[in-house]
Amino acid sequence: MSHSALIQDALTAGEGIVRLAPCWVPRAFLMPGGRLKLDPRDLYCLGAHRGGIDERWFSSTTKAANGPLAAEDEGLSYIDFNGRRVLLKEAIDTVGDRFLGSGVMSQYGGWNLLCKFFDNLGPIPHHLHQNDEFAKRVGQNGKPEAYYFPPQYNFKGNNFPYTFMGLEPGTTRNDVRRCLERWNEGDNGILDHSRAYRLKPGTGWQIDAGILHAPGSLVTYEPQVNSDVFAMFQSMVEGRAVPWDLLVKDVPEQRHHDLDYILDMLDWDANVDPEFQKNRLFHPRRVADGQEGYVENWIVYSTPHYSAKELTVHPGHSVVIKDAAAYGLIVVQGRGSIGKHEVETPTLIRYGQMTKDELFVTAAAAQEGVKVTNASDTEDLVMLKHFGPGNPDAAPLLHPKYQAAA
Repeated sequence: MSHSALIQDALTAGEGIVRLAPCWVPRAFLMPGGRLKLDPRDLYCLGAHRGGIDERWFSSTTKAANGPLAAEDEGLSYIDFNGRRVLLKEAIDTVGDRFLGSGVMSQYGGWNLLCKFFDNLGPIPHHLHQNDEFAKRVGQNGKPEAYYFPPQYNFKGNNFPYTFMGLEPGTTRNDVRRCLERWNEGDNGILDHSRAYRLKPGTGWQIDAGILHAPGSLVTYEPQVNSDVFAMFQSMVEGRAVPWDLLVKDVPEQRHHDLDYILDMLDWDANVDPEFQKNRLFHPRRVADGQEGYVENWIVYSTPHYSAKELTVHPGHSVVIKDAAAYGLIVVQGRGSIGKHEVETPTLIRYGQMTKDELFVTAAAAQEGVKVTNASDTEDLVMLKHFGPGNPDAAPLLHPKYQAAA
């Protein structure tokens, strides 16, 4: 069977909904937290030199920027149909109109979203993601991102459930420059100029490109623009050295020691915002509904780049949910069915094993309405739904700075 036939058959059999295989990603500079349901025996199955697997990527058409040792398909999601597989990226590249709709394909050219779980034992180094201006210079997209902390995966907080975000008001450019100049002297002190916020399951944050952040140790659901650019500004984390290479990974080679260029990547006003928490902390917002048996909340909103919902269907209920745009989804609790697909939350997953917890819903299927059935009489069925840019349903929740453009 050709890939084209496989894609068409998967779409037809699933009535516009396709099943995706788990996509695991290691990070050499971090320590996995062990809460993603990957079997502990497989956390380092790609080799200790690659690092532990601390991320699961969803509906991904973005290759992980993990250096020369990364596999060609590392970070890319596969559609699975009767044991045969084809890349979701290939499917959207070839018949994107059937997945995303002709309007989205015409405007955006593809699925401009990367969504993941990341799960670490401790904090990530203080870092930023470049905006479009700086990312384009290395052939990538700028990367704003959002966080949500799903209660189902955060049964323990691990070592540091706090995130340093931004810079203290009053911090100067020279303060940060001196931190970079002290890179090889141990801890460069960048966190002395930042503020830590306690992370709470069931809430989230919006982090725009150019904002420093050191994500803490809660399992984090993270919709973001489809890019893997970053620059680490912290020289040591939990006693482990962070190489300069991770500061300049996405900096043009001739600028690797140009501190002015590196400092220019910071969005200064956003970093020193005295009302940082007020402007960037998410609380769930109820989606208007007219049916009994379920609750749906916006959990990521305010930006046109992406949005996300949390859908909870109560025991023994079936509901039909309509959305204006295509989306990927991950089931985080319970069992039942979504359209023609059975779904269940796995207890333990071996690397390479297929699961029944991840799907992609095409625009046509979403707009027609998807029937969701909870097969349990005791437990909620809960899923997280991630949408790409321009979701019309999310437009009323855009931050004022985006309203005029919308």
